[in-house]
Parts: sequence; structure tokens; C-alpha cells
Amino acid sequence: MLSLIPIHDDNPTWRTAWVTIGLIALNVVVFLLEPVALSLSGNPSSAADVCHQEAFFRRYAAIPKELTSNRQLPVTAADAPPRAVGNQLACRPTRPSYHKVPFVSVLYAMFLHGSWLHLLGNMLFLWVFGNNVEDRLGRVRYLVFYLLCGYTAAYGFAFADPSSTTTLVGASGAIAGVLGAYLILYPRARVISLVPFLFFLPASLPAWIVLGSWFVLQYFYAQGASVGAGAGVAYMAHVVGFIAGIVLIILFGGLSRQRRLPPPSQRRWQRPYG
Repeated sequence: MLSLIPIHDDNPTWRTAWVTIGLIALNVVVFLLEPVALSLSGNPSSAADVCHQEAFFRRYAAIPKELTSNRQLPVTAADAPPRAVGNQLACRPTRPSYHKVPFVSVLYAMFLHGSWLHLLGNMLFLWVFGNNVEDRLGRVRYLVFYLLCGYTAAYGFAFADPSSTTTLVGASGAIAGVLGAYLILYPRARVISLVPFLFFLPASLPAWIVLGSWFVLQYFYAQGASVGAGAGVAYMAHVVGFIAGIVLIILFGGLSRQRRLPPPSQRRWQRPYG
């Protein structure tokens, strides 16, 4: 995540955000099962590890060409040592030994990450902003909202570049939807953010500045950078997810939906998690 780095919001909730906590926990557990988790830097230690990682993502990640055609690619990367192609090493192509459903791969991709930094950055944003959106929508609606934002972001990115065979992983499309919803619901909420100017200085800023500046940056990067040219960041997925969050929070009745108070015996004022 670029520009301002949010670390806390002054926006209490009525109840524990169990869905947000569960999503964070599931993302962490899934990442620990990935080949890339074995390296703190996120870089494979050998050429064979590169192909092992590539084969894993080819099997489980979303791929734009597969999404737009609704067909599995006929060739994938073999989970085997690479072969020499000229002066370089390349993963061996092979026919997939599995059946992949492109629509389901979007769900898998939402819980896969490419590095520790990728994971921690996404979970930080979800931790800060997810609890309040969950508090407003309720747990079931919030989970449906989150998944719909993730699917919309993935397909939006795919149709923007339908011939791409680059693997798409990460929760950022769904989380961008959460950010869009938060901006609509709590534009004046104060967000403590680190400002990367010389040193990381903390500043209390309204949410509309923090999230608005984030969206503007994503939009401009999306105009000039593809996934390959943009350090592996699917900026268009962020843009689509953010807009989807704004639209869906309105359709889900978030603006008119009041916070439901728990029974008096359970009523307590929760401190914000972010």
C-alpha cells in the first residue's frame, strides 16, 4: 500500500469483528502453506524453487485469460527443475494434471499472497478498516460484501487485460472494497497514519484524506502501469474493488442501516481494532 500508512482509527465498534479477525487468520494460515512462505524475502532460493512456486500459483491463482474465456489454459508450468533456454533457465511447460475451475480460482486467489510484505500490508489495511464496516453491515452481510468486492475486482482486472496470463493473487481487491465502503460510511473518522516524509511521522487525518489519496494514487498508477511494469501490483484491481465497495455498501443498505445494539447484558463499548 502506498502513500499514507494507516495504523489506527478513532472509530469504536459495538461488537467484536469476528469475521474480520477470521479473514486475517485464514489469510495468514493459507500463506504459511504456500511455497513462498519459506523465504522471508519472498524470493525463491533456487531455480527449482522458482518453478515450484510458479506451478503452485498457476494451479490455484486467478489468471485473466482463464477468467475471460472460462477455460483452463492448456499449458502450465511443471513442478520440476527448469531447463536451459539459450543463456537462461525457464520452467518446463506441461499439460496440467488437474482440472481448474476459473471462477473458483478467484476465491483461492483472494487468500494467496506473493510475499510476507504483500500479506502484512493487506492485513494491516483490513485490520484498521474492516471492523467498522463489519459493525455496520453485520457479520453475514459483511462476508458476502467482502467476497463480492474480491470477485468484482478480479474480473474487472481480467476484462481490462483479457489476454494476460499473469497470475493474480492477494486480498487487496476485496480490501479495496472495504476501503471504499469505509470512505462512504465514515468520511470524517480520524485515522492515525504514518506520513512517509523524511521520517515516518504520525498524523491524525480524516478518512476522506487517507482513503481518497490512496484511491487517487491507485487510479493514476493503473493508467500507466500493468502488473508486470508495476512491481507486480494489480492497480486496476484496486480501482475496481474500491468502486465496487462504494456501490455495494449503498446496495446493501449500509447508509441507512443503524448499528444494532447487543442485549443489555452483553452491551459494551468496543475499542477499535485498527
